[in-house]
Amino acid sequence: MANVVVVGAQWGDEGKGKIVDWLSERADVIVRFQGGHNAGHTLVIDGVVYKLSLLPSGIVRGGKLSVIGNGVVLDPWALLAEIEKLSAQGVTVTHDNLMIAENTPLILPVHGELDRAREAQNSVAKIGTTGRGIGPAYEDKVGRRAIRVADLADGPTLELRIDRLLTHHNALRAGLGLEPVDRAALKAALEEVAPKILPYAAPVWKVLTEARRAGKRILFEGAQGSLLDVDFGTYPFVTSSNTTAGMAASGTGLGPTAIDFVLGIVKAYTTRVGEGPFPTELFDGDGARLGERGHEFGTVTGRKRRCGWFDAVLVRQTCATSGVSGIALTKLDVLDGFDELKICVGYELDGKTYDYLPTAANLQARVKPIYESHPGWPESTAGARTWADLPAAAIKYVKRIEELIQCPVALLSTSPERDDTILVTDPFAD
Repeated sequence: MANVVVVGAQWGDEGKGKIVDWLSERADVIVRFQGGHNAGHTLVIDGVVYKLSLLPSGIVRGGKLSVIGNGVVLDPWALLAEIEKLSAQGVTVTHDNLMIAENTPLILPVHGELDRAREAQNSVAKIGTTGRGIGPAYEDKVGRRAIRVADLADGPTLELRIDRLLTHHNALRAGLGLEPVDRAALKAALEEVAPKILPYAAPVWKVLTEARRAGKRILFEGAQGSLLDVDFGTYPFVTSSNTTAGMAASGTGLGPTAIDFVLGIVKAYTTRVGEGPFPTELFDGDGARLGERGHEFGTVTGRKRRCGWFDAVLVRQTCATSGVSGIALTKLDVLDGFDELKICVGYELDGKTYDYLPTAANLQARVKPIYESHPGWPESTAGARTWADLPAAAIKYVKRIEELIQCPVALLSTSPERDDTILVTDPFAD
C-alpha cells in the first residue's frame, strides 16, 4: 500500500488541514512528525469547525490511529487542553486511537518563558516566534538535556534530567534577568501530568513498522511550511525543525523507503505570518483583498497574514528540496473576480536575475520579483469539483503554475469544505 507525506510548500497556512482530512479517510494511520503547538490546522467537516495544533488531523475520523512522532516537541498541558476541547465537540480521544512516541521531547514552562524573554529583548532583529517554547525545546533536544515522555515513568531518571536541564536554563535566565526556576514546582508539575500522558506512550517506530508490514496506509502530516525549514527556509526567520518531507522518516522512526508519494500543499497565492523576506508581498488593495477574501489570520496566533502574488520560484525550489511528487493547489476560489493576476517567475537584484531564492539573508531581503501577468476570471470557482466546472482562464492559470514549478497538480481545492476537491492523481494509488 502507498504511504503519503503531506508538507506545506510555502510559509505554512496552505490549507494542509483540509487536505490531510480529505486523505485521512482512506488512511489507516495518521502521523505528525515535526513541530509543536505553534502550528495550526483548521478542519471544516459537515459545517463543524475543528482547530487542531498538536493532534493529527485523523483524530476527528473514527477508526483511525493518530500518532505523535518523536520529531515533534510536545507541550503536555497544551495537548491535554486540546483533547478536552475536542471532547467537548464530541470527538473521542483515548490511548486506543492516539499514541505518542516514548522518545518525544517535552516542552516545559521554562521553554515558553525563555522564548518570550528572548524575543522581548531582541532589539536587533525579531524572529517572529509564537513564544510557545518550540525553539528552546528543540535546543534542549540537540543539547542532550531534554526531558522526554519516557522519563515521566522513571523517578530517578527524571531527577537527573531536571538537574541537567536547570543547570543550563538557570544560567541563561540569570543573563536575561529572570529568577531561577523553582525546581520543586517543576518536578511537582511533571509528576502531576505524568499519569495523564503516559497511557498514550508507545514505541511508535515499532508500531509503524508493524503497520507498514501489515499493508496499512500511513499518512505523514507535516506542520508549517518548507520555507520555514531550519536548513532550507528563509533563515533565521524560520522554525526550529526540518519541515521538508525528509523529516517524516527521522521524525517517526521509519526509514525513507517507507515514503511512496510526497504531496506538497500550495496556496494559489502566497502568504506569510511573522517576520522575514517576502518578495511578492503586496501593500496595496490587491493584497488587502486577498487577505479579506482568504480570511488570512493564523489558526493558533490569530495574527494577520501578509499576502502577495503566487511565487513560482519559491514553490519550484521547495518542490525540489522535499522531492514533491505532486501538489495540492488550494484556495483557487479566493482569486475569483480579479481582473489581472500575477505570477513571480524570477528575481532581479543589482542587474542580475535569479531563478532561485539566494541563501544570503541580505540578498533575500533585496530581491525584486519578475512578474508575468495573466487574465483573471469573473466567474466563481467556489465549490468546483471537476475541471469542467472551472472557467477557462482559471484552468490556464493552474496549468501555467504546473509548468513554472515543474510539478503536476494532483489535487485542486476550491473551498474549505473537504468535498470541494478535484482529484487529478490519487496519492494513495498503489
